Amino acid sequence: MLEVLLQPATLISLATLTLMEIVLGIDNIVFIALLVGRLPPAQQPSTRRIGLILALVMRLGLLFSITWMMRLSAPLFFILGQGFSGRDLILIGGGLFLLAKASHEIYERLEGDPSEQLPAAGRATVAWTLGQIILLDIVFSLDSVITAVGLVPHLFVMVIAMVLAVGFMLVFAGVIGDFVNRHPSMKILALSFLILIGVLLIAEGMGQHLSRGYVYFAMAFSLGVELLNMRLRKKQRPVTLHSRFERLESAGG
Repeated sequence: MLEVLLQPATLISLATLTLMEIVLGIDNIVFIALLVGRLPPAQQPSTRRIGLILALVMRLGLLFSITWMMRLSAPLFFILGQGFSGRDLILIGGGLFLLAKASHEIYERLEGDPSEQLPAAGRATVAWTLGQIILLDIVFSLDSVITAVGLVPHLFVMVIAMVLAVGFMLVFAGVIGDFVNRHPSMKILALSFLILIGVLLIAEGMGQHLSRGYVYFAMAFSLGVELLNMRLRKKQRPVTLHSRFERLESAGG
C-alpha cells in the first residue's frame, strides 16, 4: 500500500481529490457556521468540531458501503418518463430543506422583531443544531463520495483525502464562522449561497446537471464584491466623522 501511495500518479490523484473535497466542503462549512452561530459562544467551538467530525464519519461510512451507494442510483419510480432514484430523493429533500432554512433565517434577520433576535443564540440547543448538521451532512456527503469514487481507484487514497480535507476544515471553520457572525451582511450573503446550493441540489435531483464550477464562481465573485464593499465602508467611516467634526468646528468658530 505504501508503494502505491508513493507513486507520482497516486500522489497527484491524492492532492487533486483532497482539493476537490475541500471545495465541496465549503457549503458544509457555511451551513455549520450559520447553525453554530445561534448557540451560546461557549458551546460554539465544540459543536463546530463535532459537526465536522460527524461529516467525516458520514463520508467514510458511505465510502465503505459503495455497493449500497450504487443501489441508490437505481430508479425507484417514474414520473412523466423521468426516473427518480434514492439519491435523487435525498438531493431534492436536502435542497428543499436548505431553501426553507435559509429563507427562514433571512426573513428573521430582515423582517423579524429586533428585540426578539437578541436572545436567539440562547434558543438554539446543541442537540437540535447537531441534528440539522447530520441531516445535511448526508446530502453533502453524497456528492463528496461520488466525486471520490469517480476520481480515484484506491479506497485508502479516498480515505486519506477525506481525512486531510476535514482536518483543513477543522482548522479554518472557526475563523470562517467567527468572520461570518461578526458581519451581518456576510451572514446574509452566506444564507443566499445556501439558497443557491439548495436550487442546485433540487435541479440535480430532477435530472438536470448543472456545472458546480459556475455556481462556485458566482459565489466567489459575490464574496469578492462584498469584501470590497466592507473595505470601502471601513475607509469611508473615519472620513465621514472627520468631515462632521470639521463642520462643527467651523460652525463654532
